[in-house]
Amino acid sequence: MMKRFLCFCILAAASAAASCLATPSGLTIILNGTAIDPGSGKIIPNAAISIQGDHITAVTEAGSEIPKKGDQVINAAGKFILPGYIDTHVHFFQSGGLFTRPDGVDLTSIRPYKDEVAMIKRNLPDAFRRYLRCGITSVVDIGGPLWNFEMRKLANAEAKAPRVAAAGPLISSVSRPQLDLGDPPIVKIDTPEQGREMVRKLAAQKPDYIKIWYIVPPPQTPGSSPSASPAAGQSDVERAAIFRPVVHAVVEESHRLKLRVAVHATELEAARASAEEGADLLVHSVTDKLVDDAFVKLLKEKGTILTPTLVVFERYGRTFANKLELTPEEKAWGNPEVIASLDVTKLPAGKVPERIKTAMANPQAVLDRIQQTYDIALKNLKTLEDAGVIIATGTDAGNIGTIHGPAIFREFQLMKQAGLTPMQILQSTTANAARTFGGDIGAKIGSLKPGNFADLVILKSNPLDDIAHASDIDTVIKNGVVYPAESILSKQ
Repeated sequence: MMKRFLCFCILAAASAAASCLATPSGLTIILNGTAIDPGSGKIIPNAAISIQGDHITAVTEAGSEIPKKGDQVINAAGKFILPGYIDTHVHFFQSGGLFTRPDGVDLTSIRPYKDEVAMIKRNLPDAFRRYLRCGITSVVDIGGPLWNFEMRKLANAEAKAPRVAAAGPLISSVSRPQLDLGDPPIVKIDTPEQGREMVRKLAAQKPDYIKIWYIVPPPQTPGSSPSASPAAGQSDVERAAIFRPVVHAVVEESHRLKLRVAVHATELEAARASAEEGADLLVHSVTDKLVDDAFVKLLKEKGTILTPTLVVFERYGRTFANKLELTPEEKAWGNPEVIASLDVTKLPAGKVPERIKTAMANPQAVLDRIQQTYDIALKNLKTLEDAGVIIATGTDAGNIGTIHGPAIFREFQLMKQAGLTPMQILQSTTANAARTFGGDIGAKIGSLKPGNFADLVILKSNPLDDIAHASDIDTVIKNGVVYPAESILSKQ
């Protein structure tokens, strides 16, 4: 524990020094570009944006009230200026590589999990930079070990890093002992009182969210092994009800302590129960069935935010079946060591787990299951967006095959496939996503207005013409510091 703490202290000290070197000062002026503020829907041609230190002081169509000289003047002629992107669902305790979830596929005989975690911690500054390179200036890490809070401190002291909100260990209906190295990211909770105790323990870390992993047990089928729960013949509602008393207690205790609650619930009845209990954020799409009118009405009435995480639904299966198709952005800006690990054909003979053997032997069956998931998830996203439910973009980056940083651009493709317009996708990635932060930070990110943090992305082409242009990044501005996009991943 002490060794881990010292390691993080050294990293934090180095990051703090780098941050001091990059502290913004003076006046920066951006001129002649087209400003797009997705939250308000405003498009300002020939915009002039004034930045003093780390915040925006004025946004207007170029006029006399904006000085044309500053300590730094950026001529954005022909370019497009937006708020920095926000990914509302990431996990820094996972690398995105093949060895990062031994509970999903056990490859520990090839790479011990403790070695994977050591690599992840060592590479945190690299992961931070990859988010910034993608125009992502804020992220929500929605659950991990207690060292997640040290990660948050490190990120928020680092210049080339997104702002980070963080949750601690997931309060879960199932156990994942394969991930427990003494600081588990997932903790099984069996009773409401245990849930309340866990919330009080986590509250000492000042988490941005309390996270619940609401895994509904599958129905028993003829020939399946008997278990204490669920009983044979139980309905979806009855199976979801097994863990609901813990959900109720955790939400109630969290809200008593002024903490927000995020819930992983991919089944409709678990998502419905979570919203009824007062969950602030649903961190995945519903994937088992199409949402109904009552569910849509519930989310609207409660003001529940939903993060779709479409990209993650394809990445485990495609990786295992050797059918992974990374985007150009992922190939260019993803961590090359992580990407190289995803080639399952390079696994040593005799050590390939059955799950990967099965997927490689029949990849079409895997692809068909992914398509079945998308047939539901994409329709649900369109239904919720059309109804006015708050949608916030997120990727679940860090899971196997879901690459920290550039996975967001595959998420945009899938949101477009669901039927969302470029402006709706950008709204979900800026103003709506800012609402997942809450508090003072949430009020100062995600939109172009005076008083907000100067977190901006300047694009070379218009994302409203095609959301694919959202990755055509010229410049990223974080906290008032200007970074030419091509310089961000350099070691200098």
